[in-house]
Amino acid sequence: MTEATKNDTTAQDALKTLVGRAALDYVVPGEIIGVGTGSTVNCFIDALGALRGQVVGAVSSSLASTARLQALGIPVLDANAVSRLAVYIDGADEIDGRGYMVKGGGAALTREKIVAALADRFVCIADASKRVAVLGGFPLPVEVIPMAATQITRRFAALGGVATLRLRDGAPLVTDNGQQILDVRGLSITDPLAFESEVNQWPGVVTVGVFAHQKADVCLLGTAQGVRTLTF
Repeated sequence: MTEATKNDTTAQDALKTLVGRAALDYVVPGEIIGVGTGSTVNCFIDALGALRGQVVGAVSSSLASTARLQALGIPVLDANAVSRLAVYIDGADEIDGRGYMVKGGGAALTREKIVAALADRFVCIADASKRVAVLGGFPLPVEVIPMAATQITRRFAALGGVATLRLRDGAPLVTDNGQQILDVRGLSITDPLAFESEVNQWPGVVTVGVFAHQKADVCLLGTAQGVRTLTF
């Protein structure tokens, strides 16, 4: 790793810490919160330690986030045990000017959508590199049932996308739901709502990593000038 790359990584980590702390302002004392997955969310979870007595519980979107929350002494509840959440706080791999996102780089997209659907408000926390004009530059994650992976790959090819199976240590990555992830490159998603609706109907798709029906209400964007608050 070059010195310039190290500096860029350090700066990005600092922005993640900044927005993670800023998200504490959206935690409602006495309410159950929804918590996402990923490196930026880890910064938020770490910051939650300062509010430990005010957070009565959380619904988590991944086993990794659950372990981190429990290590702080924050109770983690099953999504079936709650009827609503005041807020869901999560990161994004991409977010556009309307609050539509691509998510799933951490392979937790299905659980993230489930938790987001329970929340009154979705607060996205991200560094400035995640802001885009059009979704699709980041490889689009799609959680699939393994027996359908090849036919889904062909369907993306017909749309101009190249889908590859996500691997971990040389073997197909297995999600917390026991399924696999296809990462799709070469797409330009100009109508996220229609795209999400279409792909979610394909047999074998568990969910696609476009978050348009569960879009962000607020984005806390970490920039060199500080946290910028975007509302949609």
